[in-house]
Amino acid sequence: MSGPRRPTLAAMEAAAKRLAPYMQPTPLVPLNLGPLDGGLPDRRIFLKLETLSPIGAFKLRPALNALLSRERGSLSNGVATVSSGNMAYGMAFAAHALGVKMAAYMYAGAPQAKIDGVRGLGGEVRFIGMDDWWRYITEADRPQLDELLINPVTDQAVLNGNGTVGLEIVEGLPDVDVVFAPYGGGSMTTGVASAVKALKPHVKILACEDENAAPVAAALAAGRIVDIETKPSFIKSIGGPSVVPQLWPVARDLIDGTVSVSPEQVTEAMRMLFSKARVVAEGAGAASLAAALASPHAKGNVVCVISGGNIDADAYATVLAGGIPAP
Repeated sequence: MSGPRRPTLAAMEAAAKRLAPYMQPTPLVPLNLGPLDGGLPDRRIFLKLETLSPIGAFKLRPALNALLSRERGSLSNGVATVSSGNMAYGMAFAAHALGVKMAAYMYAGAPQAKIDGVRGLGGEVRFIGMDDWWRYITEADRPQLDELLINPVTDQAVLNGNGTVGLEIVEGLPDVDVVFAPYGGGSMTTGVASAVKALKPHVKILACEDENAAPVAAALAAGRIVDIETKPSFIKSIGGPSVVPQLWPVARDLIDGTVSVSPEQVTEAMRMLFSKARVVAEGAGAASLAAALASPHAKGNVVCVISGGNIDADAYATVLAGGIPAP
């Protein structure tokens, strides 16, 4: 079974040049926690705010690089992707910028904010069942399309684009010690780890998962890919019934461990991001901070990738009121 390769430093630097005309580097800012918050004397936490990208999530990077690195003729019939939301939004932005048609295969439970974002940029949303959606991502099944289908996890240009997050982390904080990154399909964690470890091999990369769907922890514990039972959760975009097989050999070699967090920990992190930094984060985006607050491995200069902030208003209101949104 063929799969993507570990992104090279040259490929990720080339991706950064492609992205420069379309987006600025996102901020890397300290999270100031005082004694009243329990204090964290053994760590300084920094937030990599992908919430401040033009679409409110990191997925613009892989989408843009996937299109900009291809021959223009291959886009003549349009592009398509499979997404729980943010990759669709990013691909719609990239396609709109390049003047090509775009379609996204999404499941009906995807956040409305992301669906609206795709449609607002002229993209077409095609709803499919969750099982079909997962088979498309793992390439167990592929729709027959006229459009060019960009896999959101295994496409090499996607990984290279995600690596630009890691390049910016090291540039902004050369003495970084640990990076926490939410793990969904794994392309962001793998891309970030590829860049960070190419420049700073000693840095630890920890994958953050929802305890209701933690296939990375299960695969590492078993020493092989395993299928797991998942439970419904309001935390979208991370977790799945297994790791994506094509990407796993690369991801496994780059990840130093995992941290599973609960919906209670994630919503607490979402409220902290709002109250301490005025940052709006979706559940997956806040999972990295939840993990950094809980993990004994969070020592020294700790970076949390806040991967996205596209959450429906009613769900976010529930979080700010102290609750946990319904799955």
